[in-house]
Amino acid sequence: MLMFLIILMIPMYIPLIFIPYWTRKTESFGVSIPEEAYKRPDLKKMRNSYAWITGVLAVIVTAVLAMSASVRDEDSIAILYSILIAVYIVASFIVYLIFHNQMKNIKKQHPDWTKKPQVITVNTQFRRQKLTYSNYWFVIPFLISIATIVFTLVNYQQIPDRFPTQYSFSGEITNWASKSYRSVLLLPIMQIYMTLLFLFINIVISKAKQQVSAANPEESLRQNIIFRRRWSLFMILMGTGLIALLMLPQLSMIYPINHQLQLYVPLVYVVVVCAGTIILSITTGQGGSRVSRKALSDAGKVIDRDDDRYWKLGMFYFNPKDPAIFLEKRFGIGWTNNWAHPLSWVFIIVVILLAVGLPMLLG
Repeated sequence: MLMFLIILMIPMYIPLIFIPYWTRKTESFGVSIPEEAYKRPDLKKMRNSYAWITGVLAVIVTAVLAMSASVRDEDSIAILYSILIAVYIVASFIVYLIFHNQMKNIKKQHPDWTKKPQVITVNTQFRRQKLTYSNYWFVIPFLISIATIVFTLVNYQQIPDRFPTQYSFSGEITNWASKSYRSVLLLPIMQIYMTLLFLFINIVISKAKQQVSAANPEESLRQNIIFRRRWSLFMILMGTGLIALLMLPQLSMIYPINHQLQLYVPLVYVVVVCAGTIILSITTGQGGSRVSRKALSDAGKVIDRDDDRYWKLGMFYFNPKDPAIFLEKRFGIGWTNNWAHPLSWVFIIVVILLAVGLPMLLG
C-alpha cells in the first residue's frame, strides 16, 4: 500500500516542479515579460532553482512517508498521506511566492521591458473557429448514466439489504450502506453530476477569454486553438472513462465482482489520467506555448499589454472592468476565473454545494 501511495505522489510532484517550463514565454512566475527575455540566463537560472527546490521538497515528503512503513493502521497512513500532500502544496506555494517577488524586482530593474508599444490583439474570427470538440460527445456518458439508473431500478430487488461501499487495500470491507432507493441511486446521480461538470468544463474551454500574442498573432492563434482542442478531447475521454468506471461498483451490488478488481481498476484509471495530463502539458504547454511555430513576425517591436496589476500574487485574476469570466492561468496549465466577476463565485459555490450536498442527501 505504502509503495503505491508513493507512486501516486509522482503525478502531483511533476506538474508543481515543472510548471515554470510549461507556462507562456511571455510570463515568468506570474509576471508578464517580453518574450525575448524568457531566455535570459538569470531567468533560466530561476526556473532551474525553482525546480530543484520543489524537487528536494518532494524527496523530503516522500522520505517522511516512507518512514511510516512500520505503521499498520491504514487510517493513520491515510491521515499522514493527506497531511503530507497539503504540506507539499503549501510549501511549493511559498517557494513560488518567493520567486514571484524576485521576478517583480527584476522587472522593476528593466523599465525598458514596458516602454515598447503595448498592444491588445483581438481576432474577430476567433470564435468562428472550431475551438473545442462537440458537446454532443457527452451524449455517450449521459446514456451510460441513464443505463445505470435503469439497470439499478430493474434489479432493485436483487440488491442485498446491506451492501459494501468501501474496501481497504487489504480487501477488507470498511463501510456498508443500507438498501434504499436513495442509497442505490447515489452513484448514478453522481454520474449525471460528473457528466454535467465535464460538459461545463468543455463550454468553459470554448468560451474562455481570447489571449493572442501581439508579436505573432497568427501563430499564437493557431497554438491557442490546438491547446483548446487537445484539452477538450482529453476532457471528453477522461469524463467518459470516469462515468463508465462508476458502473463497476454499481454492478457489484448485484453481481459478485472481485474486490481487487474494484480496487485496481480505478487506480489504473487514475494513473492513466495523470500520465495523460503530464504528457499533454509537456507537449502543449499553457496556451499552446510548446506547440512548434514559425518565427515571430514582430519580435521585439511590440509587447502584450501589461496587466500585472490585475493578477494578485501572479495567480488570482481580479479585474472588475473585464467582462470575461474565464481565462488562462498565468502560472500553471488550464483556466482560472476572473474573481471580480460575481458569476465566478456563483459557479464555484454551485459546484461545491452539489458535490457535497448530493452524497449527504442521497447517502
